[in-house]
Amino acid sequence: MRVSRGLLAAVSGLLVAVSGCTSSSEPAPEEETAATTVAEPQAAEIAWSDCNEQIRPLIAGSPGSDRNLSFECGRTEVPISYDEPGGATLPLFLVRAVFGEQVDRIGSLMINPGGPGASGTDAAIQMALTLPEDVLRRFDLVGFDPRGVGLSTPVECIPDDLKDQFVAAEPRPTTDEQFDARFALTDEMADGCAKEYGDALGTFNTVDTARDMDLLREGLGEEQLTFLGYSYGTTLGSTYAELFPEQVRAMVLDAAVDPDGETQAETEAQAAGLEAGFDAFAANCTQLIAGCPIGQDPRRFVEDLLAKAAQAPIPSAKEGETRQATPGVVHTAITAGLYSPAAWPQLAQGLAAAAAGDSQQLFSLADSYYRRLQDGTYSNLLDANITINCADTDDEFDEQTVRDLAVEWGQRYPLFGADSAVDLYTCTPWEAEVTPLPERDAEGSAPILVVGNSGDPVTPLPGAVDMAEELTSGVLLTWQGQGHTAYPRDECVTAAVNSYLIDLAVPQDGLTCPA
Repeated sequence: MRVSRGLLAAVSGLLVAVSGCTSSSEPAPEEETAATTVAEPQAAEIAWSDCNEQIRPLIAGSPGSDRNLSFECGRTEVPISYDEPGGATLPLFLVRAVFGEQVDRIGSLMINPGGPGASGTDAAIQMALTLPEDVLRRFDLVGFDPRGVGLSTPVECIPDDLKDQFVAAEPRPTTDEQFDARFALTDEMADGCAKEYGDALGTFNTVDTARDMDLLREGLGEEQLTFLGYSYGTTLGSTYAELFPEQVRAMVLDAAVDPDGETQAETEAQAAGLEAGFDAFAANCTQLIAGCPIGQDPRRFVEDLLAKAAQAPIPSAKEGETRQATPGVVHTAITAGLYSPAAWPQLAQGLAAAAAGDSQQLFSLADSYYRRLQDGTYSNLLDANITINCADTDDEFDEQTVRDLAVEWGQRYPLFGADSAVDLYTCTPWEAEVTPLPERDAEGSAPILVVGNSGDPVTPLPGAVDMAEELTSGVLLTWQGQGHTAYPRDECVTAAVNSYLIDLAVPQDGLTCPA
């Protein structure tokens, strides 16, 4: 998705689990001049190795870890530029999970958890624990880190201290000083990445990642691709379908990003979605039999807490923690907590604890959102998110336009409007070659199942409706539930998706599953 300060991905990080399977010092694209070359794009030759010893200890005790699973780590090379046959390559990293009770294997199910910037290898590990066993019995589960992400030549150009500043920054600027500080922070991140990578920044784009996917499909020995993509993964999947329509066997696009949405309109829709998501969280909290930890007016409670944090950042009771929660940290924690109703209790308790003087739970939410580890370092999620977004579009918004929209949206969407408006500036100072996303009708493709959620705070339902309409073979499935993404959270959705993936049984277009 476009937005960088928020709305990243729904799958939490396990990247450390597989870090021992690959080199931790991959060269940046500019340093790849001596890399292996290929005459022209061809099937990726994937070198697989057993990595159960690395992964098993880290999933031990997690729900689903008692499943009979085996894990392999894979490594391959893809062209840096598809416009230069025979040019240098870059490495991609994969994880394959195989269920020990597999029968009548259909093939590989490739997944992408979103972002952009989220790790597909991470997702493969976690989803092997949670996807329905009916699916795992028929498919190997394969996740790959897209170019620039995770362990696949990661883009790393934003220092950890700058990421701390980014999270802590004022989320709802109103004064010139606050606006200037947000713009300056964005400029500093863009300048640092330009100095680190130069022209290579444009390498990390969605179109070339979709081309990588087709090489991976061939390397996996699959005649056609079976794909499950969430959030930004719907952008990646639909791009693949546009480029390679005849190679699609089955494709599920869950929590679809509007393929035609203009940046400004899409960003405003996200602000509105988050606002509605907060209202759903608040309504749920106030109806709890045990009482809502943040009272009967959660919105007023949050406004008071943000004001309190602005006057004096809130300390954490966690031993060794020196950070204090600014309004930016509080705001990030709220955004993270709205992704899933399962996180609502932690969010409510964390807000109540922060009001009492302990921000520990809010830091936990904010840190998980941006993948900040215990040692204070971050994954490259934010670096990759901005890099890929800004390699996909040349849309720019000047400072005055952003200031005006922040005032307008701040009145319309009090919690999330101003922050969303400022995010429009993200790519303005970015220096990278742009590879625009194609228009996507995927004519000639097999049926593509688009799943939308009427209560999705991150990718509102109209995006899924538009995606299904734009795709020539698109079929819409709607869930009337809350939170970001639907499969496999609901039985009705799960049954429809399973039948489609396994038997290619396409549900009726427009099917609605109740909450």
